[in-house]
Amino acid sequence: MAQNCLKCLKYTMCVVNFLCFICGTAGFGFGVFMMMSSLSSLNIANMLFITGIIMTCVSFLGFLGALKENRCLLVTFFILLFILMLVELTAAFLLLLYESKIDSFLQRDLIDNLEKSRESAKGGNSTMSKGDWDIIQTMFQCCGVHNSSDWKDKVPASCCSKTQCDINQPGCYNKLKAWFEGNSLATGVAVIVLCSIEVLGMCFSVTLFCHISQSGLSYK
Repeated sequence: MAQNCLKCLKYTMCVVNFLCFICGTAGFGFGVFMMMSSLSSLNIANMLFITGIIMTCVSFLGFLGALKENRCLLVTFFILLFILMLVELTAAFLLLLYESKIDSFLQRDLIDNLEKSRESAKGGNSTMSKGDWDIIQTMFQCCGVHNSSDWKDKVPASCCSKTQCDINQPGCYNKLKAWFEGNSLATGVAVIVLCSIEVLGMCFSVTLFCHISQSGLSYK
C-alpha cells in the first residue's frame, strides 16, 4: 500500500513539474515576443524572459529527479525551490516597502520611453517604435504619460477615436497605475498559490528522497 502511495506521489510530482515546465516555456516565449515587438523598455518582457527560464529549469530538475528517483536532482530541486520562495517573499516585501519609489521609477521609465518614441518619429537614431505607445493608448484610452502635451506638437492618431480627436484624454500613467492597483488582489492570490505549490513541491521531493534513502539504493 505504501509502495503504491509513493508511486502515486512520484508520478503526481512528474505531472505537476511537466505542467510547470510548459508554463515556463510559454512565459519564456511570450517574453521573447514582447522584447521583439512591444514595450521592452518597461522591463516586463525581461521579467517574463528570466522567470520563464528559471521556471523551466527548476521544473525540469524536479521532473527528471522524480522520474529517475535521483536523490542528487531531488536535493537540488528542493534547494532551488526554497531559494525561489525566499526571493519571491523578499520581492513582495520590498514592493510593499518601496511602493512610492517603484511608482516614481515606472513614471520615469514611461517618460523616457515616450521621448525615445518621439525621437524615432522625427527620424532620430532611436530604435524605439511609436507603435509601442499606440498599443497602450488604444488599449487604455489614454494619451501621453500625463496628458497629450507630452507629445508636443505631434499627437499620434492613437490618442483619437474614430470620430474625433480628444486631446483632453487622461494620461496613461494614471490609467496604468489604476489597472495595476485593480489587479493587486489577483496578484497577491497568485503569489500565495505559487508559494503553496512550491511548499508542496518541497514536501514531495523530501518524501521521495527519504523513500529512496530507506530503500538502500546507492547514491545517484
